[in-house]
Amino acid sequence: MKVFKEKFGELDGQDVTAFTMVNDHGMEVTSLDFGCIITKINAPDQNGVLENVVLGFDSLDEYLENSPFFGAVVGRVAGRISGAEFELRNRVYQLAKNDNGNHLHGGLKGFDKVIWNGEIEEGENAVSLVFTYFSRDGEEGYPGNLSMKVIYTLNNDNELQITYEGVSDQRTLLNVTNHTYFNLSGDLKRDILEHVLTLKSNEFLELRDDLIPTGEILSVENTPFDFTQGRKIKDGAKSDHPQNILAGKGYDHPFILAENNNEEIVLEDEQSGRKLIVETDQPGVVLYTSSQLSGDFSIRGAQARPYLGLCLETQGLPDSIHQPHFKPCVLEKDEVYRSVTKYRFK
Repeated sequence: MKVFKEKFGELDGQDVTAFTMVNDHGMEVTSLDFGCIITKINAPDQNGVLENVVLGFDSLDEYLENSPFFGAVVGRVAGRISGAEFELRNRVYQLAKNDNGNHLHGGLKGFDKVIWNGEIEEGENAVSLVFTYFSRDGEEGYPGNLSMKVIYTLNNDNELQITYEGVSDQRTLLNVTNHTYFNLSGDLKRDILEHVLTLKSNEFLELRDDLIPTGEILSVENTPFDFTQGRKIKDGAKSDHPQNILAGKGYDHPFILAENNNEEIVLEDEQSGRKLIVETDQPGVVLYTSSQLSGDFSIRGAQARPYLGLCLETQGLPDSIHQPHFKPCVLEKDEVYRSVTKYRFK
């Protein structure tokens, strides 16, 4: 196991550093202290060929100008908050309206757009990057001074573990995830429409036109949202289901997980032979098939276009502060927030 770092760019006079972890099999994970962005994961195919399986850029300017949260940690609250406001203890907090009148992924300058402090921890069979950030009371409208820690750990089992920890000195909201776009074809040779996804999930959340949950929990049975036996992503792109059409002919939906820490999310690409197994302690996962990805920019040589990547955002259910029957993402004063998600490549 080894880890090395190099300067990736500069922002407001401060260096942005890229850290690369390498295990004994040659698998590599590169992440930035800017937004905790995972910019590369080089994983083996069925012939042992190492290729990058995530979307990202090779320069800081590209992340600043074009990135739709590629590889970043998003928060304080992942997903959308309806009306860009919420109430805690009879006080209403106003947030940035950065998504059609709603609040998205922590606001204008959320966790994805700040420089974290990065430290390296090395072990015999694993190496870790420990990122810390102090989010001050009132930042992006949220209450409480919040001390955040994100730990990326790569081991010799080709497993990347992400651990999130947070403590606030006031009651606040916290629901953090990683927004990596996966493409298991390797080096973006193909889109993700032929990828097969298996989810241990019997229910998903119905969305409004603005992609906010309506509060209704729907059964996946006899719909393109049933991934319990494995389903190709293209099924959603071709579907005439109103919820698929709403999401731009694809998926941008929260699924309620029926199990945790038991291979509950499996993504496979038959042609490359790569398999990604995701395990989490979170109640849900948002499946986003990049159906809104577009623009006049390229991603390491590939033109930005829909279905180029797939996000598996493990998290609490979106907009839970406005849905009493969802588990709330309220963090009490001095309570420790902790969540772990593991990504294993086979």
